[in-house]
Amino acid sequence: MKMRLSQAFLIISVLILNSCSQESLDDTDIIEAKNAIEVENDLLDIVNGHRLSMGYSSMEFSAIAYEYANKHNDHMIATGSLSHDGFSSRASSISSEVNAEMVAENVAKDYASAYEAFEKWLASAEHKKTMEGNFTHTAVSVKKDNDGHLYFTQLFYR
Repeated sequence: MKMRLSQAFLIISVLILNSCSQESLDDTDIIEAKNAIEVENDLLDIVNGHRLSMGYSSMEFSAIAYEYANKHNDHMIATGSLSHDGFSSRASSISSEVNAEMVAENVAKDYASAYEAFEKWLASAEHKKTMEGNFTHTAVSVKKDNDGHLYFTQLFYR
């Protein structure tokens, strides 16, 4: 009987911990917004150009990271807020799909251009560290909400 009670307690504890620690993105109705392709390409070029000017290698485009960046922008647009909601899930999925060792993310909202988003990231120590980090692949998603506000998500991995 002691064994069964301790096993039941362990199972309940695991279920409670998992339910409290999982990030939930299912509460929001997600509508797929249109990509601002030109802004995406500009930001990717600007970030890679910056890396090259610092003596770092440029990063290759990743279709898998692009898919996750797009989904995250749609989530931010649906909630109307800038966030890293669900990042651990995105990072885990990317890691398992491409065998990545490390995944990072920069997000932004309400900047008028790729250059403006880049400049703000460059002025932030954490965002700058990510852009200049030891990453081999990246993808940039930029989407516009119904009010014309741009949302930016850039994923990085190696």
